[in-house]
Amino acid sequence: MKALILVGGFGTRLRPLTLTVPKPLVEFANKPMIMHQIEALVKAGVTEVVLAVNYRPEIMEKAMNKFASELKVNIHFSLESEPLGTAGPLALARDILAKDDSPFFVLNSDVICDFPFQDMVKFHNDHGGEGTILVTKVDDPSKYGVVVNRANSSVIDRFVEKPKEFISNKINAGLYIFNPKILNRIEPRPMSIEKEVFPDMAADGQIHAMDLPGFWMDVGQPKDFLTGTGLYLSSLAKKPQSPLTPGHHGNVLIDPSAKIGEHCKIGPNVTIGPNVVIGDGVRLQRTVVMEGAIIKDHAWLQSTIVGWHSTVGRWARLENVTVLGDDVHVADEVYVNGASVLPHKSVSSNIAEPTIVM
Repeated sequence: MKALILVGGFGTRLRPLTLTVPKPLVEFANKPMIMHQIEALVKAGVTEVVLAVNYRPEIMEKAMNKFASELKVNIHFSLESEPLGTAGPLALARDILAKDDSPFFVLNSDVICDFPFQDMVKFHNDHGGEGTILVTKVDDPSKYGVVVNRANSSVIDRFVEKPKEFISNKINAGLYIFNPKILNRIEPRPMSIEKEVFPDMAADGQIHAMDLPGFWMDVGQPKDFLTGTGLYLSSLAKKPQSPLTPGHHGNVLIDPSAKIGEHCKIGPNVTIGPNVVIGDGVRLQRTVVMEGAIIKDHAWLQSTIVGWHSTVGRWARLENVTVLGDDVHVADEVYVNGASVLPHKSVSSNIAEPTIVM
């Protein structure tokens, strides 16, 4: 089987982390975001993965070659000379996606969930239509485009953008499986699959919705990255052989190479990456600490992402979706409220209001 992952461009929503590495390589729960998707695809029998990118930094290509050999999967880059939206990349990769009659997956690269790809294949083959969209339920559908099914059927009747009145609480989860026939509907130009392809498929009765079991999150911006981390850790906690680190407060994932000081209170919803050093008496809650970072004694962090090789000083307090880029240094006893700090910067005085430190 084949799959196409819509990687896109520069990952501006996840800055300052994406100023250092391309978004798919940012570690989510101590593993590059895109690896969660590729590993799940390989388990479902996918042997060829196309990455649709607007630009191709060498760091991405090098990392992908390594993943390809580890997972025994062919990874192709499909490079767009201009951004082609969510449908155009399928036309660009037609040679690979249409080389046989088997269906192929399409994924948005920001999505994290339990990836029920094997169930999707069965559902798709059973209904015999041209496409399947995975849908997830949300509490407030008025912020999204919703999916409306035909009565007592998985066939999608229509799509309604940000409905004022309740008609459905199911939204497009950004994970699809299609027959190659869909490529006849797509041109090699900037094109939206949601607005220019799906409505026609619905009119033809050719697109079905499958309910996504479990959690779902688009983790393309910092606050959702933190929320998604919590949901993902909760999902791991339910697995028979959970990789979570016991002995902490709630769900916590700590790389074995990290060093944790005495009298710390860690959790819930915390991930700590390789070679991190946590001092004594540190408090971490709803926080991601990336590789090589140092959190000094008695620092207090909540709803914070600490980028690679950054340092947080003694008795510092960081909260409210503070994001430190690569190699940022926060001085002792400093308070940071919701700041986004660009790589290689130092913070030596309090930041009382959310701001960007450049």
